[in-house]
Amino acid sequence: MSRIGKKPVTLPKGVKVTVTGSEAVVEGAKGKLSCPIPAGITLDVQADSVTLTRINDEAQNRAYHGLTRALLGNAVTGVTEGWKKELDIVGVGYKAAMDGAKLRLELGYSHPINYEAPAGIQMAVEKATHIVVSGIDRQLVGQVAADIRKFRKPEPYKGKGVMYTGEVIRRKAGKTGK
Repeated sequence: MSRIGKKPVTLPKGVKVTVTGSEAVVEGAKGKLSCPIPAGITLDVQADSVTLTRINDEAQNRAYHGLTRALLGNAVTGVTEGWKKELDIVGVGYKAAMDGAKLRLELGYSHPINYEAPAGIQMAVEKATHIVVSGIDRQLVGQVAADIRKFRKPEPYKGKGVMYTGEVIRRKAGKTGK
């Protein structure tokens, strides 16, 4: 049986889970998220926890058991605390700034890059080289951070580019002369 799937999802005070057909709706202080429930998984909602069980032991249901529990746990964390990804910009002349609701990036190209985040995502530039992406949907926060990083991936020779805070870039030795 799935080790993750067996663990109940504890519900903090103020979080409400309602099951409607093939999805669970999680409501909390920061907002509302929906989590899909596959056909072979059932939810037992208590006052302070949610327990997931699978109907039979088919391979597909075993795979979905832990996944559904993890998605539900991420939704509960998102509506209570929220999710955050931090990015650092490394390189001479590379910088970021907020231009209204858009993120303006100067990453060594001939033109600046304007990035508008999807609904439900907040972006902040704490320093010219530090970006914070936050929101309640873990998948969306990670996707926005990955999109920003994709504009100038860190390169292995000088380490320049957009990288996650704490990310270690494996450096290569440059060419050497005779």
